Amino acid sequence: MLAAYAKSQSADDPLSGLEVGERPDPQAPDGWTTVRLRTAALNHHDVWSLRGVGLPADRLPMVLGCDGAGVTADGDEVIVHAVVASPGWTGDETLDAKRSLLSEVYDGTLAEVVAVPAHNLVPKPAELSWEHAACLPTAWLTAYRMLFTNADVGPGSTVLVQGAAGGVATALVQLGSAAGIRMWVTSRDEARGEQAVALGADRAFGSGERLPERVDAVMETVGAATWSHSVNSLRPGGTVVISGATSGDAPAKAELTKIFFKQLRVVGSTMGTRSELERLARFVVGAGIEPQVDSVMPLADARDGFTRMVDGQVAGKVVFTVG
Repeated sequence: MLAAYAKSQSADDPLSGLEVGERPDPQAPDGWTTVRLRTAALNHHDVWSLRGVGLPADRLPMVLGCDGAGVTADGDEVIVHAVVASPGWTGDETLDAKRSLLSEVYDGTLAEVVAVPAHNLVPKPAELSWEHAACLPTAWLTAYRMLFTNADVGPGSTVLVQGAAGGVATALVQLGSAAGIRMWVTSRDEARGEQAVALGADRAFGSGERLPERVDAVMETVGAATWSHSVNSLRPGGTVVISGATSGDAPAKAELTKIFFKQLRVVGSTMGTRSELERLARFVVGAGIEPQVDSVMPLADARDGFTRMVDGQVAGKVVFTVG
């Protein structure tokens, strides 16, 4: 089968380890099944794997990819949930300390066929296009859990998203706006801020800019560079939800005094559950949301998509068509 996989790793030149070529078809163990993919999407997680982060070299070669949608052997159209719980785990799979994502222990979705636990299949709504279905399992699911499970906000609330252009950030803006939440964003790039407003954000501000009022919650994926601004932007009793730290995890100030004095909530958030992915798919269809797609290209041209991501040219999701 055709696949995009990591054959080697380099922190400085991640694309040097990317190979687009033939790999053996996956074999499904007991309790697993295979999906013939129609679309798959790219994430920063895939580039980090090529850099050697989170993927030990002794597991190479590894088919990359966490996002995908396709058809089962029975003809069912499905979305693939990428969080793989350990054997025997019950309950919220994101709390399983031994969980993994597709492409970390088991081959991922940037391929013609992927093997997954049968429980990890979510029905694809007929109204959802294949391109949009492939956008949901990672960045959009992360945003859904951050906003609707962990932030404790609802219609009429005000939420600040740190950084306007990433996959999670754009998903947060589109989801929150559709749910009646006033979404604000920050960005170092004025054009990226304008793009967020076009997607549904109420206002865009420069990075670190003082806000006209404090917000109910902050969605934090940037980390050290924006941490103090996030804490200072919250109303008393507000919540900051953290799902990443792309600028580092050691801010100059921890802001502990403000956190306890203002009784702020700091909540970690990682990916989401299968049931949340199912609800997300229904919400996207019901609200008429069209996930922002940066570009669509054949899987055979996957290197072009990876190059766009490494060069920082991506706005929305890069989607690969398969077959």
